Amino acid sequence: MRAATIRDGKLVVAEHPDPQPGAGEVLVRVRAAGINGADIHQLAGRYPAPPGSPQDIPGLELAGEVAALGPGATRFAEGDRVMSIVGGGGQAELCTVHERLLMPVPAGLSWPEAGGVPEVFTTAHDALFTQGDLGVGERLLVHGAAGGVGTAAVQLGVATGAHVTATVRNPQLRDRVVELGAHEVVEPDGFERLGPFDVVLELVGGPNLPGDLQALAETGRLVVIGIGAGAKAEINLGALMGKRATVRASHLRNRSLEEKALTARAMERHVLALFARGALRVPVAATFPLDAVAEAYERFTAGGKLGKIVVEMA
Repeated sequence: MRAATIRDGKLVVAEHPDPQPGAGEVLVRVRAAGINGADIHQLAGRYPAPPGSPQDIPGLELAGEVAALGPGATRFAEGDRVMSIVGGGGQAELCTVHERLLMPVPAGLSWPEAGGVPEVFTTAHDALFTQGDLGVGERLLVHGAAGGVGTAAVQLGVATGAHVTATVRNPQLRDRVVELGAHEVVEPDGFERLGPFDVVLELVGGPNLPGDLQALAETGRLVVIGIGAGAKAEINLGALMGKRATVRASHLRNRSLEEKALTARAMERHVLALFARGALRVPVAATFPLDAVAEAYERFTAGGKLGKIVVEMA
């Protein structure tokens, strides 16, 4: 098979042996795979893949067709349209995935759209509802709302009946985030004046933390899942105590199979039907063929995009 391959800090397309599904695994013929920030960090040598995942083939999410079943795999049949988060290896023509991590592709989604669903919508759903306990009628603030996880979080918040405020630095993208359902879309500077918020989803990092705490409501929940602007911050613990607030932090990649399977079942129960009836969509900023995967990474890092950059395998 051909795959995006990290060699000497550069991204090339190279041949690899076809993977074989083990017990409980499914071989997926990948049609599309989204690019995520973790892929950029892996390419730079800052974020190695977890044990059991290829170290030289990036890709945390994929969509494709079931090509073969390993021993004991029974949830899907050959030819089924499936999508999944993976520890790595998604940006390849073939990838093995444990059947418990796979989800059916909702009707109506194209391959590029499906390839951009698993990582960002699973991350956003887990952060908002499992970590942040977002409820109907609560006020949600989403930072970095033009990115993949941000666009997913805005839509999920609106779908659950929350009032959603989003911060977007690029003024040219703010109206497009409004189109996703956000009730307010503002520049990041001064966001804390718009509180109080019951849940703040932090996708930017350390510089926002003091303002996040100021903007939290009583018993508010701050959920940190992105640190692209910096990993360190100074916060007032007295203010945290005074508000009886909670700070949570989370990521998906290094979780156990059991924990990842729980997120997939939550997606199946609460999210996939929203795609099928058109309540959620996947903004795809651009698609690239596998042969142009290096250019796809350059487009991702250039910024100024709304939604996902997706690599198509065929």
